[in-house]
Amino acid sequence: MGEQGAISREALFANERRTTYEQQDEEPGTQMVRLYGDTAVVTAKLWLKGVNSGGPFDRTLWFSDTYIRTETGWRYAFAQASLPLTPTSTSGEQ
Repeated sequence: MGEQGAISREALFANERRTTYEQQDEEPGTQMVRLYGDTAVVTAKLWLKGVNSGGPFDRTLWFSDTYIRTETGWRYAFAQASLPLTPTSTSGEQ
């Protein structure tokens, strides 16, 4: 470890989880695109099903993708996802 609390790249990837997705589907009607000048933010509700080192999973979450307009077109810049939603919050309510 270099700086106090810093983790080396090797240590970070030594614990890398392997994930296999069986399903990655956007929930119809949930996608929203917002434009702010040369920046676009896309949000939607996503259903994920698969297996990782922790075992099988089946969950729904919100995600946001950010794109930047360049001279050669739109470029993917950043993404984030919510924690898994509770079963009662996946009914289409926001």
